[in-house]
Parts: sequence; C-alpha cells; structure tokens
Amino acid sequence: MSSNKELSLKQIMDFRKAKIEKFLEMGINPYPYSFEKNNNSLEIIENYDELKDSSVSIAGRIISIRKMGKASFFHVQDQQAKIQVYIKRDDIGENQYSMFKFLDIGDIVGVIGKVFKTNTKEISINCDEIQLLSKSIRPLPGGKEKDGEVYNAFQDKEQRYRNRYIDLIVNPNVKKDFINRAKIISSIRSFLDNNSFLEVETPILQQIYGGAFARPFITKHNALNQNFFLRISDELYLKRLVAGGLDGVYEISKVFRNEGIDRNHNPEFTMLEFYKAYVDYFFMMDFVELLIRAVAKETGITTINIADQHIDLNEPFDRVSFMDLLNNAIGEDLTFASEEDLKKLCSKKHIELEKGAHLGRIYEVLMREFVEPKLLRPTFVIDYPKVISPLAKIKRDGNKDVVERFELFVGGAELANAFSELNDPIDQRERFETQVKLKDKGDQEAHSFDEDFLQSVEIGMPPMGGVGIGIDRLVMLLTGKVNIKDVILFPTMRPQDDE
Repeated sequence: MSSNKELSLKQIMDFRKAKIEKFLEMGINPYPYSFEKNNNSLEIIENYDELKDSSVSIAGRIISIRKMGKASFFHVQDQQAKIQVYIKRDDIGENQYSMFKFLDIGDIVGVIGKVFKTNTKEISINCDEIQLLSKSIRPLPGGKEKDGEVYNAFQDKEQRYRNRYIDLIVNPNVKKDFINRAKIISSIRSFLDNNSFLEVETPILQQIYGGAFARPFITKHNALNQNFFLRISDELYLKRLVAGGLDGVYEISKVFRNEGIDRNHNPEFTMLEFYKAYVDYFFMMDFVELLIRAVAKETGITTINIADQHIDLNEPFDRVSFMDLLNNAIGEDLTFASEEDLKKLCSKKHIELEKGAHLGRIYEVLMREFVEPKLLRPTFVIDYPKVISPLAKIKRDGNKDVVERFELFVGGAELANAFSELNDPIDQRERFETQVKLKDKGDQEAHSFDEDFLQSVEIGMPPMGGVGIGIDRLVMLLTGKVNIKDVILFPTMRPQDDE
C-alpha cells in the first residue's frame, strides 16, 4: 500500500470505487467490451529474437507495479505466463499516463508496444498504448506487497479451494496443474479414439442406480412425481450399448457417490469408463498400461516419485492375486476362511466392523487396512472374490468363488477397476438377487436389481472387457498431488462452521 497504515477492506474498496468515478470523468469506460489481443506473454518470451522491436498486443492482469514519476514498470499476467511492461509518459502522452497512475494490482489491462530487453536483460514491452479493460475493486486477499511485488500470497489451503479463481491468479503453478489436467483428458480421448472406441453419453439421472458399490444422491423429478438417482457409475448403460452392437465405447463423465470426503475421495468426481467386445481382463490389463504410458508421454511425465520411491511408468506393472496379497499381509491362509473366521480375525486385530458386515465387506476392510497402503508401485491386484464382484465373470480355471477382475493401485490408492464382464444372464440374475438380499440385511451400498439391464444381457451380450479409471486420481498421480482437492477446480467443501 502507499501508506504504512493498515486499511480495512471496506476502505480499500471505497478507494478503488472512487477511482472508477475518476476514470468516467476522464472519459474512460472502466469496463469496455473488447480488446484486440494478438499475442501472449509466453509466446513473446520464447520468440524474442523474432519479435524484437516488433509491435505486439497483450491483455492480462496487473500483478505488480513500480510507479516512478515519469516512467514506471508493471507486470502483466495472462494464462500462459507474465511479462514486464515499461511505460513512459513521453511515449504514451499525459492523458494515458495519468490514467495509468490510477491503476492498481488486480486491474486487467490491454497493452500495445514494442518488444525489447531492459538493462537487466529482462524481456519486456515498451508500452505505446494502454487500455483499462476491467477495474478491480476488491483486492487480492492474503497478499503482501513490497516494492510493488506481491509475495507469499494466499497459501491457506481451505481458502484456496473455496476461492479457486483467486488461487489461479496468485499461484501460477495451480494454473499449470489444471492446464495439465486438460491435456491429460484430451490425450485420453485421442488414445481411445485412435483405438476405435466411440465416445458416447449416458444418463446422469437414473431411475435405478448401479454399476458400483456406493450410496447414491437422490433427487425428485417434479413432472413425473418420481425419485431419480444421480449416477454412481456409467457401467450398465455402456454395456447395454455393447449389447446393441457398438463394439467399443467410452465415456468421460461426472459420477456422484454419497460418501465421505478425504484426500482420495470427492462426492462428485470424473470417471473414465470404456468397454470393448470380444476381449477379456488380460487384454484390458495390457491396454490400461499402454493408455497410462501414452498419456504420461503426451504430458511429459514418464517418471513419478512416491514416498521417496522413483517409479518409471515405462516399466511393466506388477500383477499379484488378491488372496496372495491378503494372505501375505495377514500371515495366514484365508483362502477358505468363513465369514465368522474373518470376524474373529478382525476382532483379534482390533478392527472395528460396521454392524451387519458380511464376508465381502470384511474382505474389503482387510485389504484397505493391511494391503492397499503398501501398494506404492503400479500393481494390478487380480482375481477378486466373487462375493464383492457381482458384475464379473467367474475365473476360467473353474474356481467359482473367484472372478476375473483387477484393480490397479499406485501410491496406495485405487486408480482403475476392471472385469472380464459377466454376460451369462442366468448367473447375472442370481447375483442381483444375492445383492438384493444383502441390501435387505442393511448393506446400503449393495447393487440394485436392474431388470432392464438383465434383459439386455438376455438378448445376447458379447464377451467383453470393461475398465473404470478415476480421472482425478490419475491427474493426482501425474502431477504429484496428494490431495484430490488439488486437481478438482471446485471441490466439495464442508460448511465453514464445521472446520
């Protein structure tokens, strides 16, 4: 600030609003309709030799100002980077320089001028014309100013998540992360398109929810006077499309699960699901490896560091069976353990189970507790118990208690889930009936009975492999983030009074 005295937010905003009146008196519209922007800051910096002494036009936000009488410096930040502007009264005239004197950090301006280097070799623009494009009346919060430079600005994570627009302004690395997210999603689409998958859209509002173990969000359709559910998965609709003759389909979509919020979970998240006829989970394991490597290469991130481990994504992913991992972690063979045996084990290990927890839920609890956190390297956990996999085919070796399913774990978190998809209509009906019984016993995450989906299986559904990948977690992996909120622009937040 120009004074050492701390001003209240209201005083600052009143001071800035008064400047609007000054601009109007000067015949300047503080909120004009457009500006002809032909360049960006990064383009100018990277192509200095070609653009030296050439006229350029940029637009962006002022993030620092050094006002020094007849000449001043300021930095303009756009989406790509920031660049210094040198402005001199003798070059732009008294009227424009007087207007410039009323500008603040946070204002958005357009600049026309010639590219040059200062005595300190900083690539800059010598301003010939400046135009106010948007007067900021609310200062950027949390920032401190020294010699016209903003520093140590807005580092409180909760406030950053709640005010992402400010976060993007004052923390350039955040903007870079979300640009990378967009590149990751774009490269996924390109990979699938180039492998003959068709992008499709399926309903968000569903009369029957399914495809995953999760609690749904419920809404009401007033005209139909009927409750609908926000989808917890795209799976059952995508498999209907394969039954209809679309041999390879995918969808990148928002999915909603009415569950807790933590560093790996947000109730609203982005899911990629893809299905291909006439292949199995072995094909899909290989395909997922290829997809992740292709995306990593496209975004320039082929190695990652997790818990001091250097992981090369070009190396083959590990493949280990569910029961082998669990048996090794527990130190005893649980292959033929009963529900009662596992409950006793949990009691012995001081693991609290939800009331009415059945065999499948206990398996999941034990894996979360003893196995998953240790899976730092990319690892396909394969061959899951049938009891927790109602949509997967029984393993072809004849073991009717195990299915052809894998989950991919990296950094202790699940990244993908996949099956050799069940296409036996009689078996599928029996599994849905089992899920209904579990729901009746209190398992709120058990699958619903979907008769329409069953009819699509009865028509004749080809053998297929299917995969679901959490986009947010993939972005976390490739950008080195440990909290899902850091890769979602507007994450779900608890009420502020609860924090």
